[in-house]
Amino acid sequence: MKIDRLIGILSVLLQKEAVTAPYLAEKFEVSRRTIGRDIEALCKAGIPIVTRQGANGGISIMENYKIDRTLFTNKKLLDILAGLRSLDSVNGTNRYGRLMEKLSAGSSDFMVGNQSVLIDLSSWYKDSLAPKIELIRSAIDGNLRLQFLYFSPKGESCRRIEPYYLIFRWSSWYVWGWCMEREEFRLFKLNRMERLSLPGDTFERRYVPRPDLSNERIFPGGIRVKALFDADCKWRLVEEFGTGCFEEQSDGRLLFHADYTDRENLIVWLMTFRERVVLLEPEDVREEMRLILNAMVKRYTR
Repeated sequence: MKIDRLIGILSVLLQKEAVTAPYLAEKFEVSRRTIGRDIEALCKAGIPIVTRQGANGGISIMENYKIDRTLFTNKKLLDILAGLRSLDSVNGTNRYGRLMEKLSAGSSDFMVGNQSVLIDLSSWYKDSLAPKIELIRSAIDGNLRLQFLYFSPKGESCRRIEPYYLIFRWSSWYVWGWCMEREEFRLFKLNRMERLSLPGDTFERRYVPRPDLSNERIFPGGIRVKALFDADCKWRLVEEFGTGCFEEQSDGRLLFHADYTDRENLIVWLMTFRERVVLLEPEDVREEMRLILNAMVKRYTR
């Protein structure tokens, strides 16, 4: 991807006095013309790069430009590697690991397995997510509209979007883009997207506001939950809500308080605790759970 290559070229220029276009083209496995466009992009980004012809010529960063040429220390490169390897965990390749080998530019201890941070973003849906992520990245890089079938609580619908951001949040992957059907920016969950395709038409990039991914914006809450859990549920409550979500009672049970977002999800979540929880409030959700449980008893009694 272009941004990966630009980071790589900048790293090489920071660590070497001068390099040639053929050297960069061979190192990053692209044409000299592509390297020329990359150098132009770096210049537009504010990096003063100069090129000199002749035997002692080459591409370099302007000498009197005050830039820390140790910008990518080994420690910083290791942090970058941890992030890029996390992307390798998504698509099952070693593409970014190979990129970091190129970025190391002769460092003796960078690639010897002394990384202390390992991030794995893969999931049970890795096989289906990897091709979706690759297709969406191609669409974003090429300003190509994306078409897909989307499954939501309100039903199925065919959507066409202008994709701008690929986002990993709340342990899931999303794409943020301009929905042509709704005529507004929307967030789409990749696991709910099927039949992804590129119709072939391009779009002019809009002004894109950064997506507001705060929990309050996406999950507005509004359901005040009060429940009593058995003591052996403590580990799950701590994992999912933190230690401040409950008060230990004299009998060892846990009085739970929290704001919940979605009524249906709340009921499903409580059901996973089986008989080890009693919902106290809200009363209408408690009544709905009672009706559901009665219906289940009838079905299993048959």
